[in-house]
Amino acid sequence: MKKIFFLVIVLVAILPLFAEETLSKPEHLTLETFKEKVFDFEANKEWKFKGDIPAIIDFYADWCGPCKRVAPIMEELAKEYDGKVKIYKIDTDKEKQLAGMFGIRSIPSILFIPAEGQPQMTTGALPKENFVQMIEEILKVK
Repeated sequence: MKKIFFLVIVLVAILPLFAEETLSKPEHLTLETFKEKVFDFEANKEWKFKGDIPAIIDFYADWCGPCKRVAPIMEELAKEYDGKVKIYKIDTDKEKQLAGMFGIRSIPSILFIPAEGQPQMTTGALPKENFVQMIEEILKVK
């Protein structure tokens, strides 16, 4: 009986840890995974989003202070909009070709990609409320 009680206590204690892991997190993209999941610019000249739900791409660098302020916001948004919006991150130092393709000159730069239509870019370390507003207005997700 003591063993069963102990097992139940342990399971109750560790179960939330596993639940947290199942929530969505921002996914880091490389040039190759960008072409697979977002847009294959080699196969298409006109924008054709490959995703099935809207997406956000956070162009950042590890050394960037404002990017560090946006990172936890992107983590929260990934969890809150899990299954509704996919959050991606692109390290501009490692993925210079992607940064160049999008004309990234200032970071953080955030690309909002609706399921249908053209993407829209914003720059700067905006507060979470602004990102939520853009998700609702640009991506049409509540």
